Amino acid sequence: MKTFSRRSFLGKTAIGMAAAGYLTRPAAELHADPLGMPIGVQTWEVRDAIGKDFDGTLSQLAADGFKSVEMCSPAGYTKYGFGPLAGMKGSEMRKRIHAAGLTCHSCHFGFKELKDSLDERLGFAKELGLKQMIVSTFSLHEGAPLQDWFDAVEDMNKLGERTQKAGIQLGFHNHDFEFVKLNGRLIYDEIMGKFDPKVIKMQFQVAEARLGYQAADFFEKYPGRFISMHLSDWSSQDPIAKEVPLGQGIVDWKRLFAAAPKAGIKNYFVEMEMDKMKASFPFLHGVS
Repeated sequence: MKTFSRRSFLGKTAIGMAAAGYLTRPAAELHADPLGMPIGVQTWEVRDAIGKDFDGTLSQLAADGFKSVEMCSPAGYTKYGFGPLAGMKGSEMRKRIHAAGLTCHSCHFGFKELKDSLDERLGFAKELGLKQMIVSTFSLHEGAPLQDWFDAVEDMNKLGERTQKAGIQLGFHNHDFEFVKLNGRLIYDEIMGKFDPKVIKMQFQVAEARLGYQAADFFEKYPGRFISMHLSDWSSQDPIAKEVPLGQGIVDWKRLFAAAPKAGIKNYFVEMEMDKMKASFPFLHGVS
């Protein structure tokens, strides 16, 4: 994910939510791809289109080759394009997603949204058929002390206990802010030490390769602690700003996919600018 661009859109106190894009190959060419899992897409990048024409956008995503979508909670993302869907029941959303030939087992939610209205959000999730509810960010301010992170983790552990009782796995999606050091300690490692691994799993943002952190290192360091990942790649000449098609950048994909099963990965969602999707598909489709 491109935290630097999201921050300008959502504001410095709320790290941006996940982005995604199109694959432009015929659906018939897509089978079970890396890890034997269908290629998924997060709906953030098509948020405006999906709010204006939900069915048409879903059909386009399916025609472009995607097999699954990761939604954003309309109630929590009302200001970001998903508002027109806020009155739709989870069961109706599920029906329309399936009618387009897609599945949806994962969705992003705001942290405050879950803390304030977990029972209602769980009801929506159950109707939608979710297996995973992903907290998109803690929305802590830049430079927040570690204790603020630990307090948020404690709250999330409690939420995870409740979602687990409802049969849904709660997960946490990282951004660049977790890959900052405070007093010489990497925030990501610190919160991994505080999350209850029995109730919280991680959704890893592969874009952290931009900052020098390979996903495979964390998959190997924390086996069984992950549930999904977002895929993107970045230029070796300009890794901070220049996104490139998968397989053409700095991500060690061979190590990543080799380590992913032990990490616990259950699904993945391509997360790139739309114009990079078509060029990425041959590489991704060819990974076994």
